[in-house]
Amino acid sequence: MAIHYAGGMTSPEGPAPDRTAGLEQLREQLSDLALVVARQTRTIERLVDAAKSPPATAVADVPLLVDLFALYTDAATCAVSASEADRPAFELLRAGLERLIVGRGGAVVAPPPGADFDARTMEAVDVRPVTDTAADRTVAEVLRPGLVAGERSVRPAAVVVLRIS
Repeated sequence: MAIHYAGGMTSPEGPAPDRTAGLEQLREQLSDLALVVARQTRTIERLVDAAKSPPATAVADVPLLVDLFALYTDAATCAVSASEADRPAFELLRAGLERLIVGRGGAVVAPPPGADFDARTMEAVDVRPVTDTAADRTVAEVLRPGLVAGERSVRPAAVVVLRIS
């Protein structure tokens, strides 16, 4: 279809000024679309990363962990004071409760002797003198285990700490 211009000129594709404006508009729309796709790609990547590692705000149910920890300490006490025949049953109960605590986002704090003292998760209830500099500020023994929920220390472990005298 031919279009007639003033002065008798025709163009088989339409007027030249309108075609240039249309191409410029198409270029702007493609540029805008590219920005939208890039933004959506970044959002999808953030969502995938978040799904791979749950956020720290998804902390465990602290009251439930405290109750499980109380049962854990009771089972540990019973295992120590029980008869030889009953001791394995209480040890199994204690181990099962610890697995429940860990599965719910908590951790039992029971550092082995010689571990470095960590004031964030431990409480020094007694100090023993030591002459060995390598043993300075390390755990001598655990008097009571502690509980950590996520990054938060709910109940510090009661420990005896070695210090140079």
